[in-house]
Amino acid sequence: MAPGSGDVKVIMAAAQPQPVRLTQTSHPLRILCFGAGAIGTYIGGSLALAGHPVVFLERPGVAGLLREKGLKLVLGGIEYRVASPQIVESLAEAFANNPIGFDAALVAVKSFDTADFAEALRPYLDILPPLLSLQNGVDNEEVLARVVGKEQVIAGTVTSAIGRLGPGEIVLERLRGVGVTGGYPLSTSLVGALNEAGLNAQMYANGGSLKWSKMLTNLLANATSAILDMTPAEIYAHPGLVRLEIQQIKEALHVMGGLGFSPVDLPGTPVKMLVWGIQWLPAPLLRPLLQKAIGGGRGGKMPSFHIDLHQGRGESEVRYLNGAVARHGGASGIAAPVNRQLTEILEELTQGKIPIDTYRHAPRKLLAVIQTNSK
Repeated sequence: MAPGSGDVKVIMAAAQPQPVRLTQTSHPLRILCFGAGAIGTYIGGSLALAGHPVVFLERPGVAGLLREKGLKLVLGGIEYRVASPQIVESLAEAFANNPIGFDAALVAVKSFDTADFAEALRPYLDILPPLLSLQNGVDNEEVLARVVGKEQVIAGTVTSAIGRLGPGEIVLERLRGVGVTGGYPLSTSLVGALNEAGLNAQMYANGGSLKWSKMLTNLLANATSAILDMTPAEIYAHPGLVRLEIQQIKEALHVMGGLGFSPVDLPGTPVKMLVWGIQWLPAPLLRPLLQKAIGGGRGGKMPSFHIDLHQGRGESEVRYLNGAVARHGGASGIAAPVNRQLTEILEELTQGKIPIDTYRHAPRKLLAVIQTNSK
């Protein structure tokens, strides 16, 4: 097994396993993974299990813990261990310990950290590998490219549902896949490596269409769930909120089209069917479909905006999703009042400008405010 990949141990089987196929590679890629959060552990850990040498960069406290206990990935109902992961605490250490360098780097930092993250890369531009951005939102690649160069940033996305059990521990809740933009020298090798790791990777011709299509799915029951402190299932059980959800997606589609991007199906995610339903089905028919597909699919798990707000992080990615729709729409002369107001309200809640319970379980209040301010 390749250095840094650790030992694979099969521990347990779940009652309803999802198929995950791991293939030991004969052409390993040297991977630098920024962080061992949910996505970093899943993608980087899976690549390590397939024999690709992976180095994880983590902050000191977490790095020591992961060196001691390793990584745990529950994939397809089976528990795998990366017993001896290579963990570093700085880029300087990463390159000093790996003088040959890296073939690719995985980026999954939160959007509100991207600018600072990009600046931290400046001292290493001459030895930095291409970056695969797996972040949510549509502007991260541009921010990274301003520092490292457009040719060094590959747009990607993860559609699989990942649960974080703790530092360096994840469970694959639903296998969908990974999207990678083609046309880069590394694209084909990356897709091959990801598929060897059982990640169901697919290549896409247009990075803009890829990222905007993923953002359409990220908008669903995200801002409204955080603002109202309601589950996605509760959101889609309310007729007025369903209409609001439909309107925010229609605004995003209008802006997306104005930028020249078209919806594309993502791995395991029929985005074009969702778009067709939103554009052509009346709300009463669309509501049960959304409730089943989004609300039922999540169960009681809350979306990312809700988690960030109610854990008191003091930051929200809403300005990089709903806010990006409003921002790009404004630059193109396309109004996006619902996305603009959802952004403003959630940011006010996040920054403590209004009490966190202002709209808690009060959909009529939120709908009235948005309707009044949209005139």
